[in-house]
Amino acid sequence: MTRVGGAGAGAADAGAAPAAAAAAAAAPARASAPTRGELVAELASVVDAPHEARFIVDEALGLGLTLGHATPPTGPLDDAVVSAAWAMASRRASGEPLQYVFGHWPFRRLDLLVDPRVLIPRPETEQVVEVALAEARRLGAAVGDGSSAGAGLVIADAGTGSGAIALSLATELGPRVVAEVWATDASIDALAVAASNLEAVRGAQPAAAALPPTTLVHGSWLEPLPSRLRGGVDLVVSNPPYVSEAEWNELAAEVRLEPRGALVAGAATDGTAGLADVEAVLRQARAWLRRRGAVVIEIAPHQAGAATALASGLGYGETRVDEDLARRPRVLVARSRD
Repeated sequence: MTRVGGAGAGAADAGAAPAAAAAAAAAPARASAPTRGELVAELASVVDAPHEARFIVDEALGLGLTLGHATPPTGPLDDAVVSAAWAMASRRASGEPLQYVFGHWPFRRLDLLVDPRVLIPRPETEQVVEVALAEARRLGAAVGDGSSAGAGLVIADAGTGSGAIALSLATELGPRVVAEVWATDASIDALAVAASNLEAVRGAQPAAAALPPTTLVHGSWLEPLPSRLRGGVDLVVSNPPYVSEAEWNELAAEVRLEPRGALVAGAATDGTAGLADVEAVLRQARAWLRRRGAVVIEIAPHQAGAATALASGLGYGETRVDEDLARRPRVLVARSRD
């Protein structure tokens, strides 16, 4: 797994200073330093989740969420580790998402920088990448048999956020399949996070597995792509906002700490709440896709019928919605007509 986050005691950064002070005050007095197991038990009562307490302790130890590749210590822990773990537990207990507390989070084969400038990568979006990979391989086969012009696929991630989708596709498909990856976002702050992740992933790739050319551009959905790509993009992938205004108020408090603009969308032209940005990506993609190209978009389960109807109404050929790992309709696939 490519690591880009700051694991270990450094994860409790300067922004956590007030939390660190509160945690120090809350830490129990003890005659000797706790072991890993003892500290996990202490913090479980603070964060009210034993598995999160274990994650926090392992993060402070520098093990992150990849314990299967490291041996945890069995003896007393260093004071710095204990202090860092308590600081992170205090932040988590205050309602801050664990991913922001750590400053990074795993996504498929990557471990991405994540902070309040971007949406937290989720398992549902990992499944979006899985569906996109299948579409890319289908399209790659078409390129290989000469039925599509050019050498290698052109892929666009519309609304990239942390860069999770674009970087996963770039690393998992590689330059033998992909000619170019473009990642757009309307948020300068989000693009800064994506740029850090891109730099880290590039630096971690062995020479034999170099990334295909990957470019970040500022703008709304597909609008900032260079004009030379019009009619030449093979695959558009997106996790756009799809939460309605009414649903926003019902979300858990910690979810509402994520960027509102990355979650909430208005109604589509057919009146479906939360579907405006899904519709925008579908509309724009029509002008950018080549023959046999495809759009893969994350949606809410209850939007499946409306989303497929929108795609069909916009002139796409085959449309379907694939399920996520919880067997809920989650991934809209819309293909250009031959």
